[in-house]
Amino acid sequence: MAKTPAQRIKKHGTKAEIPQHHLPAVINPSTSRTPEKAQNNSNLILIAGLVASLFLFWYLHLLTLDQLTQLSDGLAMPDSLFGGFDVSYVEQLRQAMDADAVGQLNYLHKTAGTLFPLIFGFTWLLLIGTNVARKPLRWALWAVPLLFVAVRLWGNAAIDSMMSVSASDAGAVALASTLTVAGWVLFLVSLLVGAIAVFSGRRPGGRG
Repeated sequence: MAKTPAQRIKKHGTKAEIPQHHLPAVINPSTSRTPEKAQNNSNLILIAGLVASLFLFWYLHLLTLDQLTQLSDGLAMPDSLFGGFDVSYVEQLRQAMDADAVGQLNYLHKTAGTLFPLIFGFTWLLLIGTNVARKPLRWALWAVPLLFVAVRLWGNAAIDSMMSVSASDAGAVALASTLTVAGWVLFLVSLLVGAIAVFSGRRPGGRG
């Protein structure tokens, strides 16, 4: 049986040979997080966000909102009207849509209508954050998609409230129309901001 270090010292004194113990080496040093790997992870999340945003935009604006016109005698949903709408249009829409059709529009706002601005906004924040190094510019660009998210969600609620009442209220219609127009404007500006962020990141010295 092998002797312990204490037994060796007791028998041989200062001449005892004590085996040296060393800590094991790092198993896989290559697993440490590097800036390149962090960038790759951000790129993967960004690509997933872009794909999800594109799909939700298609599903919401080009598929389901268009399909709802079958329940409104061909009248476009308020969300699709770039230039807004007035009380007269809302009255026509309300007369054409029954309670079930209005309920479907409300449900759409709570599902795809909520997911699209949230995912789009998060993706654009990441896009700007990974491409724009200067903090003042980054915060200025971030403000646009953040405003888009807030306005779109508020606009959804305003349209649902406008469509749920028995008689049109001019103030409610004006609010919903203004938010709808502002939402489209902010969406287009957000696309422009994304292009600026990408250009800023690719420009020589843009990340310094």
